[in-house]
Amino acid sequence: MITLTRGARAAMIASVAVGSVLLLSACGTAGASGGGAAQEATQLGEMEKTVSILAWPGYVEDGSNDPTVDWVSGFEEKTGCTVDAKTYGTSDEAVNLMKTGEYDVMAASGDATLRLIASGDVAPVNTDLIPNYAGVYDFLKDKEWNSVDGKSYGVPHGYGANLLMYNTEKFPQAPTSWDVVFDKAGENAGKVTAYDSPIYIADAAVYLMTHQPDLGITNPYALDETQFQAAVDLLKAQRANVGEYWSDYLKEIQSFTSGDSVVGTTWQVIQNSLAGEGAPTAVTLPKEGVTGWSDTWMISSKAKSPNCAYAWLDWIASPETNAQATAYFGEAPSSQKACDFRDDCEAYHAGDADYASKIWYWTTPIADCVDGRTDVQCVDYSKWTAAWQEIKG
Repeated sequence: MITLTRGARAAMIASVAVGSVLLLSACGTAGASGGGAAQEATQLGEMEKTVSILAWPGYVEDGSNDPTVDWVSGFEEKTGCTVDAKTYGTSDEAVNLMKTGEYDVMAASGDATLRLIASGDVAPVNTDLIPNYAGVYDFLKDKEWNSVDGKSYGVPHGYGANLLMYNTEKFPQAPTSWDVVFDKAGENAGKVTAYDSPIYIADAAVYLMTHQPDLGITNPYALDETQFQAAVDLLKAQRANVGEYWSDYLKEIQSFTSGDSVVGTTWQVIQNSLAGEGAPTAVTLPKEGVTGWSDTWMISSKAKSPNCAYAWLDWIASPETNAQATAYFGEAPSSQKACDFRDDCEAYHAGDADYASKIWYWTTPIADCVDGRTDVQCVDYSKWTAAWQEIKG
């Protein structure tokens, strides 16, 4: 469903505490709405020698892309689990691959997690078996994109916001509202840019929450038909002023460098790159709030190497490893201790709970409204995808 080519940005960024206990209890299945759910592990045992990992590019680096970037070798030496990693380019691709049962672990964005949980392709995670989970920021735990019915389905990896970038020569004062890309977009017709994905509909919904409160939107991923149509209409009106929709960070860098774009959505890591080149750009978090992501490491309900899978979740959540992985990818780490191994946490607002509270993290839109409403059905993501094609024309 959603198309995210986030892996490209990884190219621009320059101790497991699992004991030998008893054998991991077999993962059984129990009937549940949406295809059933596997049972969580109760104890860990001997490592299976291999683990198959599915992830975004930049999340599982073993030194083959850059000899100085390697957090896989240490894991293999520590646990004896040889890593077999495969990367994917979109969440839709990842969901389909996970359904094959060929992977033990997956790094999933919020647009994929609920689909995997509902279909029974991932198992609940016993966080008591993951010592480093305790250090993860509380504001990333037990959220609607990584937990269901009080059960955790994974370990947070890192997080980030979809910010507003602007040309400082065109905007000598920082914009305070997303109105510069919506209601006032005509002032920069042809030089507005927007993220190329159906999930961008949520950005319009965030704007409408403030500017059309009568719509009653309380969560940008829980839109009934009326609310959804209002967001779609706003984006159709914006379309006339958009010079380029982007999903490749290099294209956005080039566009802001050349002046073809002067305002639009971006990532902090893109601003970091442009600032390094002396480009006249800056970013801000507008008053309406922003969308963003918090990725989750999940374990397959059909995992052939569940012990190694748990070991990986603990390793990737360990401060030094998490610092390496999130810095390389260009996002905030999942724990404050990881900042002891980074010198840029302030730029990413790592650990700032107030800042994080202004981010609406990507969550799969489903018919059962994730805002808790039961008197209406919400528009599911298949309709978001169809509408996005209409919007772009």
